[in-house]
Amino acid sequence: MFAVLTCVAFMAFVAWYSWYKTRGTIETSAGYFLAGNTLGPVFIAGSLLLTNISTEQLVGQSGLAYFGNMTPLAWEVWAIRGIILLAILFLPMYLGGAFSTIPEFLKNHYGEGTRKIIVYLFMFGYIFVWSPTVLYGGALALMKILNIEQALGITRMEALWLMTVIVGVVGAIYAVAGGLRAVAISDTLNGYGLLIIGCLIPILGLVALGNKIDGGITDALHFIATHHPEKLDAIGLGSELDAIPIAAVFTGLMVTATFYWGTNQFVIQRALGAKSLKAGQQGLLFAGFFKFLVPFIAIFPGLIAYHLYGEGLDPRDIAYPTLVADILPAPLLGLFVAVLLGAVFSTYNSLLNSAATLFAVDIYKPFINPKADDSKVIRISQIFGIICSVFTIGIAPFLVYAPNGLFIFLQQFTGFIAIPIVCLVLIGLFAKHIHVPGVAAKITIIGHIIAYYLLVFQFNDLVKIHWMHVYGILFCIELAVLVIWGIVAPAPAAAYSEKRVAIIDMHAWHYAILTSCILLSCATLIYVVFSKVGLAYADDVVSPDFWTYFLGTTAICAVICIIMHLKVQPIYEKYINEHYHSKVAAKLEEK
Repeated sequence: MFAVLTCVAFMAFVAWYSWYKTRGTIETSAGYFLAGNTLGPVFIAGSLLLTNISTEQLVGQSGLAYFGNMTPLAWEVWAIRGIILLAILFLPMYLGGAFSTIPEFLKNHYGEGTRKIIVYLFMFGYIFVWSPTVLYGGALALMKILNIEQALGITRMEALWLMTVIVGVVGAIYAVAGGLRAVAISDTLNGYGLLIIGCLIPILGLVALGNKIDGGITDALHFIATHHPEKLDAIGLGSELDAIPIAAVFTGLMVTATFYWGTNQFVIQRALGAKSLKAGQQGLLFAGFFKFLVPFIAIFPGLIAYHLYGEGLDPRDIAYPTLVADILPAPLLGLFVAVLLGAVFSTYNSLLNSAATLFAVDIYKPFINPKADDSKVIRISQIFGIICSVFTIGIAPFLVYAPNGLFIFLQQFTGFIAIPIVCLVLIGLFAKHIHVPGVAAKITIIGHIIAYYLLVFQFNDLVKIHWMHVYGILFCIELAVLVIWGIVAPAPAAAYSEKRVAIIDMHAWHYAILTSCILLSCATLIYVVFSKVGLAYADDVVSPDFWTYFLGTTAICAVICIIMHLKVQPIYEKYINEHYHSKVAAKLEEK
């Protein structure tokens, strides 16, 4: 009863505070979809953190670590490259053009036909891939933690359906009722709770492991470092334990990071709602530092579960909820359930909010009812959000049959959407002199879907390369096709483009380049730690050469950070001022 009360109390507080902070701010489409461009760095960072951390990480990555090693670290640590690209390169262009959606941006370069296809791709991903994945992971975790099967005397599938419906309905209310600002505020509050409670799980897990070996937390850490050290290796070089090969960091994983953080509507929508370019960059790069906590919160529990339970857990995605159910003290169970639901809601309602935004801004307003006022557009988007939630609730429970686990399912199906969108956005942003015709964009998208399906799902037994490398190969081919087509048979220079000017302050953050370099340095050092030189060393905690490698790498990174701040930052600020801020100032003078 105490657990239930604490859970309900915390969720009620989050809901009330989100409503209180959004009163009178969502009557316009700008307020509903982009929070009226009022989001500061704290809300952007907090919302991005919890939007990114959900059950696909907590449940899926713990399962990968339980059955494998630390190679899932690559998805989290090297995601910062996508964050940096968005903060430094993409965001000035997005805000400088006052765009509210990615399809709107692509329409400006490739026409309405391409915009429609991209909208359909995104909505396919939101409704049939990402939202069901989030709901399934949350329902599975809560079903195990709360022991729904035994408590209600029902089967596992019935319990899964029950939890899916409850989480899906409540999560949809957040997104449909409040718009982006309510989502950002609730995400931030839940984010603090997840950081606190989420960090307690591995700590309590170490206590449990220490008790098992008749020691303390230090003994448990030493035990993990010296027993099965191969599970601490994050550099995948072909071991059967690897979830991803290290080479994929430079191929498909780079495409994934660019798509997720640089072009994925439900992620970048927080940055598009920034009150200034500086605030957007600060929020994004601060979120980058929080990403380094994700392996501790989401991956490390899988290693602890392996040392506590051995190899007997099945399916693999049950490792995290089993650990939580066994180690969490009863008084904290309600708070954990609340923040776990918050993690599910944050990602789920972000997906619904973005799907509704895409439909309202890119389908309904331009094609169905161009004369619709803001209240009509918001009402239609809310109805569409409800329809999306019904579809995702009906699909989610069937993911129990995914053969390779939750996280791999998500990453593989993202490939249908990510690669062509990244290609089109990169050309639109950085090759403006190459005028790719709309027919080339549409043929490339359709051709990619067919080729990706054949290589990854239909003939995967014949294609003897990792599916992440297929990402990289198709990306290079499609980018080359678009560039060559744009050079050989270009569209007219003014076929689609329209001039747009930013509506917010466009001064760059003075420490943007330095902070980006520090993030990359931290990522590099983490890989020194989780390697055969570091904790994966077979004969001791670390190798005799560990400190030589670690300190040497640190010194090199420090020199690069200083040079980039002193030499590159002034050039970057000058460029941003000339290309974006000066245009805003000129527009204000005209008014």
